[in-house]
Amino acid sequence: MKPTLAIYGIQDRHNYDCPGYVHDHSLVLMEDGKVITYLHLERLTRRKHDNRMHVYIEDILEEQDFSLPDDFDVVFVDSFVGRSFISSSGKIRFEGPIDKPLATDVELGKCWWKNQERKAYVLNHELAHLYSCLPFYGNFQDNSMLIHFDGGASQDNFSAWLYQNDELKLLEYHWDLSQLSKYFNDNALTFAILGMKHYEHLAVPGKLMGYSCYGKYSPKIHAWLQKNDFFRDIWQDKTSFYHSAEKQFGWGKQQFDLKDTFLQDIAATFQYDFQTQLLSKLTKLQEQHQCEYLYLSGGCALNIIANTMIIDSGLLKEVYIPPCCGDSGLALGAASFVEQKKHKNIKLHSPYLNNFGIKHYNTNYNQETIKKVASLLLENKIIGVCNGYGEIGPRALGNRSLIALPNSIELRDKVSVYHKKREWYRPVAPIILERNAKKITGLSSIQTIAKYMLADFHIREEYKRQIPGVIHTNQSARIQSIASKDENPFMYDLLDYLDQVHKVLCLINTSFNKKGEPIVHTKENAIVSAKSMNIKVVVVNGEIIVL
Repeated sequence: MKPTLAIYGIQDRHNYDCPGYVHDHSLVLMEDGKVITYLHLERLTRRKHDNRMHVYIEDILEEQDFSLPDDFDVVFVDSFVGRSFISSSGKIRFEGPIDKPLATDVELGKCWWKNQERKAYVLNHELAHLYSCLPFYGNFQDNSMLIHFDGGASQDNFSAWLYQNDELKLLEYHWDLSQLSKYFNDNALTFAILGMKHYEHLAVPGKLMGYSCYGKYSPKIHAWLQKNDFFRDIWQDKTSFYHSAEKQFGWGKQQFDLKDTFLQDIAATFQYDFQTQLLSKLTKLQEQHQCEYLYLSGGCALNIIANTMIIDSGLLKEVYIPPCCGDSGLALGAASFVEQKKHKNIKLHSPYLNNFGIKHYNTNYNQETIKKVASLLLENKIIGVCNGYGEIGPRALGNRSLIALPNSIELRDKVSVYHKKREWYRPVAPIILERNAKKITGLSSIQTIAKYMLADFHIREEYKRQIPGVIHTNQSARIQSIASKDENPFMYDLLDYLDQVHKVLCLINTSFNKKGEPIVHTKENAIVSAKSMNIKVVVVNGEIIVL
């Protein structure tokens, strides 16, 4: 059968200096249910969240890495912004059908490919998000609830689907929960508290999630926020907030200070409302349909605190979230949808799929390499890792990571605040062998989504003193676990050696990139980024490079 080329490249509404309504363009080539080539555009162009696929697509498809056959299926992913795509030269054009209810299948559109008319399809944003689960978990299990939740998809920001007896059924889709996602991407009070500009909206969700852990949920604050429409439109004038906060709480300040406990409690209240309303919605759906499994995708599935609440509720037997649940996974989801229809099954993949331009990368190392890297870490060195293919999605999972010992808050701050220029309130995560994850949490099993750093875990008291650098202010750790050597041979061997020989339980793991830039992709990116961050050691495909 023909391979499938999937493209997420819908143009933005305007030519903003930064991505606006549309972001994280990507494309993927799949054949026989396997990813052949994947590209997250930002890794190539070095512009974070890049949304200019229409500018680059023709050159990309001419690159040897794509090796497109003479015939292939084409599927585009849409957005609430539109269902059409046109490359800068006009040689590639696509128009999807409009004014239709949300579909449960691909839809045939009109396409011109290098000026020749050909068959092509469009898949809605919602299903593309959900089907990005398949390469990591296999086909949906029977009696599953499928939930997409993000800032905005094709015709909604929340959709619920039922998968039973090999059939997909749409239960509901709407904007009823848009207020919850707006806390994280379109609320003027959130932006003011964090000191963010409106055009920085794509950086806000992770910051609010981390900052919220410093405060406490307050029913009184919640009622006050609700009465004032959450102050979501005070972009130009904050006077109404200042006056109301002083009248209601005696908060007489005229500026925003991140160390202010009142502001921290507001952030915690936003987060708490988000997670409790989401869980309430899932509970109602579960009561109606009695599903056993949950597949969750869309940008809101990156909210680790909410994910953990869902898991801890015991509402479902298992929760599945892909590592690319944001928009960078849309092309993969669309290709998976089409490939499953052709082959019935999608092959299981690791998250290390970013391979455009670096297909020749292989990680070669020996035990001496492991010992040397361990020795450097024990000297409190911070090491940049750029091994093999890059991770799909926004989280570094050991192939494009900065790593360091976890036993010091000072070292954590050096990694995160000094070198990366991240905000003081943002946590760093531990990368850890699954056996040690069980030990430090006291759990008999670790949730599957921990492979992708998508859940929170509370740490047993007796281990907190050993790993203070990876424990957040709420006493949790956002674990990325590695169960076996085949998941990441280099990181497994390094962690195993550190554990067996030096009793080091885990390592600090944060993404290898300077603030404002995408995660590094190539050896050249790694060296340039390391130098700009004053990182002195990098490991590239198993080779130790001292800068």
